[in-house]
Amino acid sequence: MSGYRGMASSMNRWYGKLLGLIAGALLFRANPMFGAVIGLVIGHFIDRRWPQRYDDDPYRALEVSRTASDTEIEQAYRRLISRYHPDRLGEAAADLRERAERKSREINAAYDRIKALRRRKSRG
Repeated sequence: MSGYRGMASSMNRWYGKLLGLIAGALLFRANPMFGAVIGLVIGHFIDRRWPQRYDDDPYRALEVSRTASDTEIEQAYRRLISRYHPDRLGEAAADLRERAERKSREINAAYDRIKALRRRKSRG
């Protein structure tokens, strides 16, 4: 079952190209081949997750490179979560505590995402 899910995630990157091809051909009725090519290119960028934000990089959130080992990622996670954990602030101001909670959620999400990406990469 998990192999199927990994296969499906790598196979579902065609729909942007197909939708772009059809939309481009329909929108450029004077020259549908030109529209199809333009739509195909735009669909390709969408499939490659081109509009993804730069600050959405989980490696950047953990302050490690993409080539970091699993041990280095674990160490960076532990270091950052110990620094930004809200319980360490105790009786601090509410805005500092809120920022720490936000940062710790970001660190946890980045760590979980890196683990999932590496697990997916190792499977297939």
